Amino acid sequence: MPAIPDLDQPLRDGRVALRFGSERDIPEILIAHQDDPQLHERLREPRPPSGAELGRRAEQAPAERAAGARATLTILEGGSDVCRGQIDVCQLDWDHQRAELEIWVVPQCRRTGLGHRGLALTGRWLLQECGLQRVQIVTDPDNEAMIRAGRAAGFLDEGILRAYQRGERGRVDVAVLSLLPADLQS
Repeated sequence: MPAIPDLDQPLRDGRVALRFGSERDIPEILIAHQDDPQLHERLREPRPPSGAELGRRAEQAPAERAAGARATLTILEGGSDVCRGQIDVCQLDWDHQRAELEIWVVPQCRRTGLGHRGLALTGRWLLQECGLQRVQIVTDPDNEAMIRAGRAAGFLDEGILRAYQRGERGRVDVAVLSLLPADLQS
């Protein structure tokens, strides 16, 4: 498996910047979970993470990137270094050159464009710098905020996959949006 390349400089678009997640993000992540008690559910976690769990994740992150397994990018506003959310690059499949993105944004920064700008930067980086041929978002069909953010970032709707995965109450549908190299040129 190829390694996920290092970021010599954060990814930027003038309004938002992305850098790899680190331990310094832990306080803001914990606060985000306090400010949004349902955040862990949207992230498909059984409960909010503890500081110790977040610390372990931060320690494991360099090895996961080196193994090409996953990466977490922290969303920053402009020139600030304060975590405003994160984008997880997961479900990496190097044989098929694809990955899936998951995102969360702190409650006070939602609907400001940080999410879709972060998704756009991440998608472009994965397709142009990491050699992937497909980046996708798989979400609950009722997650209108995620679908709007994906569309605004240039991801195209592919539709609903019926009974795609197991949920708490049985099989559940998911909405899929994707970004391909050709989409960057249009």
